[in-house]
Amino acid sequence: MLRWIFGGRDAQSSVEKSGALCIGEEQPKNCFTELQVLRGHFDIVRFLVQIDDFRCASAGDDGLVLVWNVETGERLQELRGHSQQITAIAVFRRRDELTAHTCLITASSDRSVSLWDPDTGNRVQTVLDLQSSVKCLLVLERLGVWLSGGEELCGWSQDFRLQCHVDKQSDTGISALIQLPKNCVAAAMDKTIVVYQLTACGDSLSLAEVRCLADHQDQIRALVNVNDELFASGSHAGELMVWDAADWTVVAYQHILWEEPHTATQIQIGGAKASEMSVQHLASNGNLILAAVGSGLYVFSVLSRAAVAYRKCAHDSDVLHAALLSDSEIMSCSEDGSVRMWEIQDLPLAGEPASPGFLGMWNFSRSSRQTCPPSNKTAEVPALRTLELTGDLIGHSGAVQMFVAFKDKGLVTCSADHQIILWKNGEKQSRLRSLDLFHRLEQTGGL
Repeated sequence: MLRWIFGGRDAQSSVEKSGALCIGEEQPKNCFTELQVLRGHFDIVRFLVQIDDFRCASAGDDGLVLVWNVETGERLQELRGHSQQITAIAVFRRRDELTAHTCLITASSDRSVSLWDPDTGNRVQTVLDLQSSVKCLLVLERLGVWLSGGEELCGWSQDFRLQCHVDKQSDTGISALIQLPKNCVAAAMDKTIVVYQLTACGDSLSLAEVRCLADHQDQIRALVNVNDELFASGSHAGELMVWDAADWTVVAYQHILWEEPHTATQIQIGGAKASEMSVQHLASNGNLILAAVGSGLYVFSVLSRAAVAYRKCAHDSDVLHAALLSDSEIMSCSEDGSVRMWEIQDLPLAGEPASPGFLGMWNFSRSSRQTCPPSNKTAEVPALRTLELTGDLIGHSGAVQMFVAFKDKGLVTCSADHQIILWKNGEKQSRLRSLDLFHRLEQTGGL
């Protein structure tokens, strides 16, 4: 296992910080034993998007967008044009009568938005001198349009013509956008979620506000689609809400706090910092919702409307990005520079020692609103399971911003250390090299 290299974290840091787990050198469930460092950025790399089965694009504070081959690590294209940091990036599949072509949309602090061809590296379209920076992008492929959110919400055609816009409604602007059924979209604005309906008529597009959801008590930090019927939101105060995507009502509410073990009947926030409870990121696979809360992870079941598993200290610092690889496998990355793999496992039977990381239970209370059912104590959930650390990928020396998994081809991570790391299955790569060597010897008559 390659560890503590390429300027990685001090090996003693995990000992000095008592909150999170440590895992030894032997990691039998961790296949990512080979890494390749991809260099090209000269500032924080904040975004990764998957273009297709073998390519991804990276972008960050240097204003560059780089296209990579994840099989070889080769830099395919360098997209230059923005003068300030990239604030959002999205994949846009433009369609005409016969074909579809994959493009990239990028937004920057220079108040411009650009359309790129990742095959050639050319900038196809650009819009300059926007009123403000764009914070988020949402592509609506079925309608052939895309939306940009910031101080205002704008609707654009695939050829970059502005078709409609909604003026500023919040001092913080729009921080996240998701698509809902019936040509609707949800926009997170400070403590509220505003639902808009899109109407397309010929070449024109209009946006109309149809509902304002003001159930959160603090700023909304994350918004995610769960499935065709549900979406979820998370706030800075640790609130997780699950919404009906059709009528926009709350179907589940959890206030994620933790308490001291000896005061199981009361919520004890104590002197905890707000960031320790903040929901930084949400992910879902349709069955489960994964929330990155402070430095911990929380898994919520869509079917049972209850916690499945959680760990208060999954990392030494705040978790910035997390993903459900399956119903039992999780991956997360953190400000502490680590990328960790987790497995949802059954709790030990009576008499068996429990995992030390499962102590210091979190408390999940429900709001007193009449729309929400009574509180379910953690102890009353019979199917509660635990998160066990199965792998720790250490190669970055700065905060890992996010990652993209390419199934059998590997894992791509980006960081504040200006680097991208391509993680590979070491055993598979060794077999491929041996097979390649065998073929070369066979062709040259060396056998």
